[in-house]
Amino acid sequence: MSSNSAVVVGGGIGGLAAAIGLRLAGWEVTVVERAPVLDDAGAGISLAANGLRALTALGVGEAVEMASRRQYTGGTRTPDGRRLARMDGRALERELGAPIIGIPRAHLHRILREALPPQSLVIGAEVTAVETGPDTAAGPADARQPSRVRVRYGDTAVDADLVVAADGIGSRLRRHLFPGHPGPAYSGSTVLRAITAQPVEGPAGEPIADFELTWGHGAEFGHIAFPDGRAEWHAVLNAPAGVRYPDPLAELRRRFAGWHEPIPALLAATRPGAVLHHDINELSTPLPSYTAGRVALLGDAAHAMTPHLGQGACQALEDAVTLASALGSEPTVEAALTRYDTERRPRSQTVARDARRAGRMGQQLAHPLAVAARNTAIRLTPSGAMIRTVLRHADWTAPRIAAAPTRP
Repeated sequence: MSSNSAVVVGGGIGGLAAAIGLRLAGWEVTVVERAPVLDDAGAGISLAANGLRALTALGVGEAVEMASRRQYTGGTRTPDGRRLARMDGRALERELGAPIIGIPRAHLHRILREALPPQSLVIGAEVTAVETGPDTAAGPADARQPSRVRVRYGDTAVDADLVVAADGIGSRLRRHLFPGHPGPAYSGSTVLRAITAQPVEGPAGEPIADFELTWGHGAEFGHIAFPDGRAEWHAVLNAPAGVRYPDPLAELRRRFAGWHEPIPALLAATRPGAVLHHDINELSTPLPSYTAGRVALLGDAAHAMTPHLGQGACQALEDAVTLASALGSEPTVEAALTRYDTERRPRSQTVARDARRAGRMGQQLAHPLAVAARNTAIRLTPSGAMIRTVLRHADWTAPRIAAAPTRP
């Protein structure tokens, strides 16, 4: 009998996590990433308790916590600095048994990669075909295994028992498997973000809040503080798709002039070339399934969502652990994929829908009367109700990953 083998298409957070989980379940895994250099593009990331629990199930939770900063202080404010809601991260940690953390995305990528053997990563190769059928496996006709999948990248062709499509919101595999699906749609918002070049302090020299959001009219500015005093900031703006600025940092300094500290300090501590700009797209039309044959879709390829609940990466991590758990405990790959789809699709699509609603009721509101009504509603909401809102999405228990018996 040969070992179970999988090819993971995409070396982002979801793909790397899936590879770690599958190896824990006893599978041989190859990760194929089309980027020629792993420069870990991106700024920072905030992970709620469910994301950290998934990382713990994968065996890297402790390393991630050591590289992160717990988010205890902060909340939501208006541009003039008035407090709308206060963040009580310690109360959330007591309720969930795990903290909310902030970590540079590059550090998280590095920790995930280091949990895999270097030979399992194929960099700078793009998957060009995924083939199934009676000609998939080499050998005489009566020895062929039509349940296997042939994956082609570059000049290489490999046969696998499973393909994990973790190739992002523009997933080529999703388009191939679901040609009738409309694909990603523009959310109406664009985001600019960066990590400061040096530590940032508050107006009186005090540490800045661990995590903070400021809502204006059709605009949001937020930051995540890191252990070394630097911070990731992001600016989300209502804008037509494709809008770009000759000097993004200058545009943001103009746009957020007069907003409270530490927003000016965060922008002042940023190098112009460090600013990233992306339109926010989402799968507003849910997929009918996260599996097709021996292919499982995961992360943004399956359920790309807006960032307004901070759950995108957390849901990808949940996908990875759930898939590995199912493959380690179910008697067949088909049964495992059925379980994966049954467990993950309803939850992740609900979170995606709620993220879209949160954006429409939060950052995307632009009319002065609507913004005033939103702010009043937030101020009048008891802190306990706010905590329950966070708990609804972050309260998730990771399933156990057990090594599967080798299948013939």
